[in-house]
Amino acid sequence: MKTGRTWLVYTLIRLGIFAVVLIVLLLTQMTPWIAAALAAVISLCASYIFLRRPREELAAGLYEARHGEGRAAKRAPEKAGSDEENEDAVVDGTVVTGAVVDGTAVDGTAVNGTAVTGTADDAADDRPETTPR
Repeated sequence: MKTGRTWLVYTLIRLGIFAVVLIVLLLTQMTPWIAAALAAVISLCASYIFLRRPREELAAGLYEARHGEGRAAKRAPEKAGSDEENEDAVVDGTVVTGAVVDGTAVDGTAVNGTAVTGTADDAADDRPETTPR
């Protein structure tokens, strides 16, 4: 069975067990919210005990869908000037074209109409000193 069909069948069986147990409990004149909570617990236990095979098929299908058949998942290419590239540059203390550190460009480009030159370390030096409390 396909994972989607397995998921649907397993879910419908569990909902059916819950509905049957709920109806039986409501026919015993039990308070509705207590009957619903008890039906949820009973149907959970019953599905865990009696629906082992569909649950294992579902788990295997989900594992296969997640991990594939040995092929790597496709990853979207990064955009130029991505945040990750800028963060690496700040950590390394290097200059990245178009990089901005705390609103200050570190490669000579204009930010808010002001041309700035220097390295990431220079931009970090311009920040106010803070002392721990």
